[in-house]
Amino acid sequence: MPGPTTRYRGYLSQVDTPLCSIFSQILQLIPRDSFEAAVRQHQAERHARGFSSWGQAVAMLFCQLAQAKSLREITEGLQASEGKLKHLGLPEAPARSTLAYANSHRPWQLFETVFQQLLTHCQQRLGVAKAGAKLGLPGKLLSLDATVIDLCAAVFDWA
Repeated sequence: MPGPTTRYRGYLSQVDTPLCSIFSQILQLIPRDSFEAAVRQHQAERHARGFSSWGQAVAMLFCQLAQAKSLREITEGLQASEGKLKHLGLPEAPARSTLAYANSHRPWQLFETVFQQLLTHCQQRLGVAKAGAKLGLPGKLLSLDATVIDLCAAVFDWA
């Protein structure tokens, strides 16, 4: 049985919720109409040169989630997932120079606005009205720390 459909810039795509990637689910938290309104507000597409603000947001979120340390790691990571980029709203992985140009010329205030919108959106979904209010989650919330600590065998013989 096919899942629900979504529309992205005129394209109708099939979204099968159980098979969506976690990355896709995180991106779905960002309301596209508010994102596009923020792009217009900050005139972020002024220096776009074919690479959209949404594409930059996807690349930078990928950078954070993949813990990429360079533009090369970002672009190569996205290129490795080339077939899956279309459902994220990217026609193809950006080149390093394209991403570097976007990072230096696109206003950072766009992403500050998007963060504030996302924070407000999440607070409303969780029912958090003010600081100190309970989150209203069903059941117990467990937090796992997945921090990676590099150990040196020369210093720690047990490592």
